[in-house]
Amino acid sequence: MRKFAPVDFTKVSLTGAFWRERLETVLTRTIPSQYEKLESEGLLESLALLDPPPALRIPRNAQGFTTQFFWDSDIGKWIEAAGYALRHRRDATIEAQIDDIVDKLEAAQMKDGYLNLWYQGHEIENRWTNLRDRHELYNCGHLLEGAIAYFQATGRRKMLDVMERYLDHIRTTFGTGEGQKRGYPGHQEIEIALVKLYRLTGDKKQLDLAAYFINERGREPHYFDIEAVARGDDPKNYHFYRFGNHQYSQSHKPVREQDKVVGHAVRAMYMYTAMADLAAELGDAELKRACEVLWNDVTSTRMYVTGGFGPSASNEGFTTDYDLPNDTAYAETCASVAMIFWAQRMLNLDLDGKYADIMELALFNGALSGLSRDGEHYFYENKLESDGSHRRWPWHPCPCCTMNVSRLVASIGGYFYSVGENVVAVHLYGGNRADLDMDGRKVRVEETSNYPWSGRIRIALDPEGSGAFDLKLHIPGWAEGATATINGEKIDVAANTRSGYLTISRDWRASDVVELDLPMHPHRVFANPKVRMDQDRVTLKRGPLVYCLEQVDNPIAVPDLVLPRSAGIAARERADLFDGITVLEAEGVTVAADDWNGDLYRATPPTPQPVTLTAVPYYIWANREPGPMAVWIREN
Repeated sequence: MRKFAPVDFTKVSLTGAFWRERLETVLTRTIPSQYEKLESEGLLESLALLDPPPALRIPRNAQGFTTQFFWDSDIGKWIEAAGYALRHRRDATIEAQIDDIVDKLEAAQMKDGYLNLWYQGHEIENRWTNLRDRHELYNCGHLLEGAIAYFQATGRRKMLDVMERYLDHIRTTFGTGEGQKRGYPGHQEIEIALVKLYRLTGDKKQLDLAAYFINERGREPHYFDIEAVARGDDPKNYHFYRFGNHQYSQSHKPVREQDKVVGHAVRAMYMYTAMADLAAELGDAELKRACEVLWNDVTSTRMYVTGGFGPSASNEGFTTDYDLPNDTAYAETCASVAMIFWAQRMLNLDLDGKYADIMELALFNGALSGLSRDGEHYFYENKLESDGSHRRWPWHPCPCCTMNVSRLVASIGGYFYSVGENVVAVHLYGGNRADLDMDGRKVRVEETSNYPWSGRIRIALDPEGSGAFDLKLHIPGWAEGATATINGEKIDVAANTRSGYLTISRDWRASDVVELDLPMHPHRVFANPKVRMDQDRVTLKRGPLVYCLEQVDNPIAVPDLVLPRSAGIAARERADLFDGITVLEAEGVTVAADDWNGDLYRATPPTPQPVTLTAVPYYIWANREPGPMAVWIREN
């Protein structure tokens, strides 16, 4: 069913300043500092399986839960990010660190293939008794993705061998056969990893296991209830039962019957990614249709303007339609990263620009905001309004977002291009050189731009041999009035654009150059009136970037600033900020209380006073002195 295949990130060299800076920061600062945290916070110590086990670094909560259950996954994600880094440049220190971890994993693995450091170190007698909460399969999935990334970087397959032995154990334990458990992950993820392993090895048993986990999900009688009763628990005492029976884990009904995005946001996005993967590999039209229904639901009723997902901290996920609070927004970094995964899969099914639009939105805003400029501080929650108390942290008791954003940036080149039958598709811009393989024909593409600060884009093609093919260029939904030329001759963009992609069909020559201009006019964005938190408010956007007011740039308290509907908005380059960014300025007003003489109420309204508003890109906020911030600005 898949019509297009993403180009491996190693075939794309980033040359533009924006992405080159982010990549270099992740390679040189983020990944090394994350290893130091894995060591100092005790995660690597868990590999030793000490007897007796050391005291918990992260105490259990009232439900008996500790995030140490997930430490295997954090180690796996770091190996994955580091593996991607090694494909950019080899590093003996990082390789030695990974090899040491792999040796310890191999030594810890049980004879039957089982490998979970929490259970082996604390309660092996209880393994596979609580898939709902303890996430053995989730941990396995991230370790497997790490093993694949490291094998692809170095050719060393020890970790891959360890994980394949573990998968053999899992395959024996779970399934519909006699004596097998009909279980599936409480936290989806292993399904994505299994599809990756299938694509690496061509071994269909990996794809079959992924399909089993997706197809079994939500079947009655419900497995999570069965296992709860078996361990002496009442299923109705489940902490998240109040959010709807098993909606928290998206197992409330079979996946093909689901039409509403519910529950834990990251689990949901990972599951939808796997569903799209399986739809592509198996030609499963029902899975594809379910993905489309769920996509329309989340993007039309449950998505923040920044491409963030999940407003509620209580379930780390979704609540009701149009419930998108700003100052209490959860919008976990992992959820935006996972949306990028899902959007890419959907994009390669149909090449519909609506998927590219959301991929770009979540990438430049919801995901990148999770990583500081110095590469060593993070946001778990991405609020859209703050009184100044929301700060980046150097680590977290549940450090999932740290490695999620680093593995995304380390492999970002893989999201720029896809190839299909006689088609090269360009989804993102930002300056790069790419060596593509289209049906065995080599095509060199060089894209030059200062994106996302400028929409002027130059694309030079150098194909091997002769023969016609289609070049498809994403025209973002925000880019009204886009223009293009080829070798200086104007192209009718409107007439040749379908589903968000401009198609240029020709027998390409090495001298051919396409110039694309995506107008980046600053503009206002308004929320659906049903989003009551944003009524009478407006946010600003330019190109792919959502903007916010940060106190450090404004002389008046951010909550007191108002943007009149009639005010013009100007873009201004600021070379003095963050190595050069574009800010937005507008003539606003303030409603400060200076002339109220201490009165609480009076019969006349506040006197407006003129003031210049300065807005910066949302992803960059909280990298200077702390202070209030707002994405949504009061309007009159």
